[in-house]
Amino acid sequence: MACLALVVGNMIGSGVFLLPASLAPYGWSATGGWIITISGTMCLAGCFALLSRAFPQAGGPYVYVEQAFGRPAAFVVAWSYWIGLWVGNGALAVAAMSNLSALVPAIGTVPGLGAALAVGVVALFTATNLAGARTGSLIAQVTTVLKLLPLIAVLVIAVVLLARDGRAAVVGPPLTLDAGAMITSVTLTLWAMLGFESATLPADKVRNPARTIPLATLWGTGLTGLIYMAISTAMLALVPAGSLAQSSAPFADFVRPFVGDGAAVAVALFAAIAALGAMNGWVMVAGEVPRAMAGGGVFPAYFGRVNGRGVPAAALVINGVLTGALVLTNYARSLVSLFEFILLISTTAMLVAYLAVALSLLLLKGRGLALGGGISVAVGLAGAAYAGFAIYAAGQEAIGWGALLLLGGVPVLAIMRRRRQWTS
Repeated sequence: MACLALVVGNMIGSGVFLLPASLAPYGWSATGGWIITISGTMCLAGCFALLSRAFPQAGGPYVYVEQAFGRPAAFVVAWSYWIGLWVGNGALAVAAMSNLSALVPAIGTVPGLGAALAVGVVALFTATNLAGARTGSLIAQVTTVLKLLPLIAVLVIAVVLLARDGRAAVVGPPLTLDAGAMITSVTLTLWAMLGFESATLPADKVRNPARTIPLATLWGTGLTGLIYMAISTAMLALVPAGSLAQSSAPFADFVRPFVGDGAAVAVALFAAIAALGAMNGWVMVAGEVPRAMAGGGVFPAYFGRVNGRGVPAAALVINGVLTGALVLTNYARSLVSLFEFILLISTTAMLVAYLAVALSLLLLKGRGLALGGGISVAVGLAGAAYAGFAIYAAGQEAIGWGALLLLGGVPVLAIMRRRRQWTS
């Protein structure tokens, strides 16, 4: 349950509360986009699940790519993924403050206040995770339950409306599909699925990881994807598309007729909880990647140091400092602009790791490693194709940021190779 909570909790952030409005202009093509995204993400989750059974040690993407392509390639992938993690924590902290600004308007109107509070949240969850994996796991389980409540409420209301009014309740757009709209929907829905691999990273803290991690990865990904698609489809069917597209709080507007005007406040609070809960899990995960890299000798040794509770204290603190610095150096942006800017960097960086892991599965299978029989080839090919398509669909700006991130790791790679004198 702890691993499942980590996967679901890291996937469900504050963005799900805005996605129905973002997808409304694309009509039923958005549902097609969800099907592509969920199918592709399940294939990628399958890649991680198969590899975690064969290599159940901590480190996730770094470990898998090292086994397939060697240390230099593993370093580049882990470098990109690690940046995506600590940058993404900045996005989640900003998202939490953005939602809380609905309750405390000064957060969004006083220059720099939102950014400062976001840095405070980063420090808070860094300290929480320094207290040990058990504390972070408990927070993940509690916040996962809380963030699921408004999602379940929407689904229950949708079922009641359809059971009571039948087809008369459906006010959505005509049932038409457009290829261009579906591709755009894939781009919008992709970042909502990030985090499915979370259970593979702290593998050394999991009992029976060869069984537990694959189950949590696949069940968590599938469960979250189905919840997302069900909510998006229900809102599209039961709310006029024009009203849904113009809504700044689609969940609140959907439930307000049933629970009153307090819905907006409640949804803003739950959205903040969702972002904070996801951030707690991502802070934990972000410490494990540099720890694994340090253990492999391709990152400075102090990133691998653990405290008395067995957590990578140095890595957590450095991550927190980097995240806080990123937020503060962009404090002049609005909260929404800051969130979108950071999110773009994080998504692109993590896509590189997803593609590399899928290719690693194919290469290791080609070498004769027992990785689930013939299904592993199909899963690897589909996962690689989806990751490549997602990178293309992200656009030139995102690809440019991804290239810059990879280049940023080259000097570190050269220094560590010279120090360690490793060539494999």
